[in-house]
Amino acid sequence: MIPLAFDLGASSVRAAIGQFDGERLDVREVHRFPNDSVRIGDRLHWDILRIYHEVKQGFIAAKSAAPGPITSFGIDSWGLDFGLLDRNDELIGNPYHYRDDRNPIAAERVVERVPRAEIFARTGIQFTPINTLNQFEALRNSRVLAEAETFLQIPDLVRFFLTGEKTSEYTDGTTTQFMGLHSRSWDRELLAKLDLPHHMLGPIVEAPLLAGSLRAGVAAELGLGRVTSTVIAEHDTASAVAAIPAEGDFAYVSCGTWALLGTELDAPIADARALEWNFTNEGGLNGTYRLLKNICGLWLLESCRRSWATEGTSLSFDAMHAAIASAEPFRSLIDPDAPEFFSPGSMPEAIRAVCSQGGQPAPESQAQILRCIHESLALKFQYVFDRVERLSNRRFSALHLVGGGANNATLCQFTANAIGRPVLAGPIEATVIGNLLVQLIATGHIANVAEAREVVRRSFPVTRYEPVETLAWQEQCHNYEAMLEREQRARNEGR
Repeated sequence: MIPLAFDLGASSVRAAIGQFDGERLDVREVHRFPNDSVRIGDRLHWDILRIYHEVKQGFIAAKSAAPGPITSFGIDSWGLDFGLLDRNDELIGNPYHYRDDRNPIAAERVVERVPRAEIFARTGIQFTPINTLNQFEALRNSRVLAEAETFLQIPDLVRFFLTGEKTSEYTDGTTTQFMGLHSRSWDRELLAKLDLPHHMLGPIVEAPLLAGSLRAGVAAELGLGRVTSTVIAEHDTASAVAAIPAEGDFAYVSCGTWALLGTELDAPIADARALEWNFTNEGGLNGTYRLLKNICGLWLLESCRRSWATEGTSLSFDAMHAAIASAEPFRSLIDPDAPEFFSPGSMPEAIRAVCSQGGQPAPESQAQILRCIHESLALKFQYVFDRVERLSNRRFSALHLVGGGANNATLCQFTANAIGRPVLAGPIEATVIGNLLVQLIATGHIANVAEAREVVRRSFPVTRYEPVETLAWQEQCHNYEAMLEREQRARNEGR
């Protein structure tokens, strides 16, 4: 049994094969490429045909690297974004990017038509400009929506290219903000209230599920047999949560370009506090819900490093951590989710401007900016972690940190300091691992998610970070919360 996982990330796309001996899972990456957005005029797109081409290269690489035939594949990706097919199943243009400039304006129009409280009660999903609901509003009266016969989110779209199957996977579908919180089906009434089309929304399927195989033409092109297509938890965070090496109740942060911090529950929490704090209830495996909050994660760091690279400065991770250690602590702090950081021309300049406008010293050097980012992320994690505990009425003994952020020792240590509890970092490739594990559940090689998490504990090491300097960090947590609340009041007054 050799499953193949495709993890379509907002920064990079990778393919990895798994080998499971009944006790442990071994994962081997076989293909990776950067996933760059494409600006055409004023619009921002994904290059979906290049993504599809590179996925096919992933099959070829896997065939060469695997010790036996590839038996199944699954695809996960970031949420929200989608492609539309016409009546001939032809793709209508390149999918728009969630950071497209039209979405924040569209988000304001949506809540003018239907109150926030009603949308939240119906869907349980947080309010953010990038939600698919707002993207539909941004396309109102467009040729794209008028000609659409089929709506498919990114992993479903690539799966359609490969197999011809046109279905929508549940966990990814919940990120749209137009799926019913309790019905687990499309909320067509909500879209109708907004006078938005919904005829293109198709059948919803839930993982784990075997769903067809490669089209004959694709299999022949790639020199493969009819490899089985597996519907896994196609939203990347849902796959990552399946690979959390936890027992019992747990809190997690899946940290990559975005950081998603929350817990897994058997029932959603969509009360007044959850609405006020803008939490979300995304779908999970086996009828669970992921109570969480989206935080702008390593996007800040990635954007700064890109800006510095264009200026001719390449910063290694070792040099980055040394620079942070040399900088003055708590000199400047930011809210990573401030709108100024959504799509800036220069992230370092945006950080300096926000600090100056807030009456703080602007970080000038790279070391000061890096320290600002890492301390601010850790403090924002603490702020959200506290609210997860209050909403769920639980107290967690530690925080599991998975994804690329688990490789960032400074961020892990700062987070442990901020929450005053251990951070358990790893696995780094949680999303790919979860993707492979759900395939193994679908094919009967693993019984359930609990057994899959046992496999993770046996197979992948975890690094434990104990909190230090807790008094200094505790004082900063109080100051940081006050800063966030001041900034939120200022934004509300400015509307």
